[in-house]
Amino acid sequence: MTHVEDELTSQPACWTRAAADAGSWRRVLPAPGERVAVVGCGTSFFMAQAIAGLREGAGQGETDAFAASEFPYARAYDRVVALTRSGTTTEVLGLLARVRGRIRTTAVTAGPDTPVTAAADDTVVLDYADERSVVQTRFATTALTLLRAHLGLHRHAVVADAHTALTTPLPDGLADRTQFAFLGRGWTVGLAHEAALKLREAAQCWTEAYPAMEYRHGPISVTTGTTATWMLGEAPPGLARQVRETGALWIGGTLDPLAELVRAQRLAVAVAAARGLDPDRPRHLTRSVILDA
Repeated sequence: MTHVEDELTSQPACWTRAAADAGSWRRVLPAPGERVAVVGCGTSFFMAQAIAGLREGAGQGETDAFAASEFPYARAYDRVVALTRSGTTTEVLGLLARVRGRIRTTAVTAGPDTPVTAAADDTVVLDYADERSVVQTRFATTALTLLRAHLGLHRHAVVADAHTALTTPLPDGLADRTQFAFLGRGWTVGLAHEAALKLREAAQCWTEAYPAMEYRHGPISVTTGTTATWMLGEAPPGLARQVRETGALWIGGTLDPLAELVRAQRLAVAVAAARGLDPDRPRHLTRSVILDA
């Protein structure tokens, strides 16, 4: 079993612990009414998008998500939440240094003794969700679960759905497709982007991700009989029919969207295996991106 396979199968246990621990981190996580920016790089940026959608959708306050390299320093925020598995990502550390003393910062990380713990005002350490693999799975979804529970939006059914996602076979022929499109709505747009990233990283696939309503505004034109289009969350009326009319395989997500992401992670491993690739050794990638000064 590869590291990424081992780590993705441990997600239900990680989510259960994160949800149970959410109350103990309440003091350092965004309070209702705070104006918040959630930042990260790569997978963490997509989790930031999901968190921002959930928080603002829950009426907890204005919440934006940014790639750490694109943070708008002229804007005023009450708190920045930085997601970084390694705690060493150059762009995240640079952002925290620039806003120090002006904006309260909270880092959510897997490493208790990494540079980010000194760079942020407050730190949430999810060391039990740390990973050996380059490709992120459980740390990202556990961080999202923590924030979801903090917002009062975590349900026990999410964990049950994750077990279902891990034990139910993937649709026949899915791993043989040559193009994958993931769709989301609201907070699940970030999950769609993350699902697409897993296929790119682990299996070198042609993958795309869009807000579901935007798929009809152009991207559907390259959809063919070799495409799989996967909806994370509830699909807009009529979209499934229009996709099927192209000859593509339509996958309507029936589980909690976070559990659907677990299924996409499994797909990435399956496609990698079918192509003779090692998902633990993605091409041109490292576990942490550290840039030259």
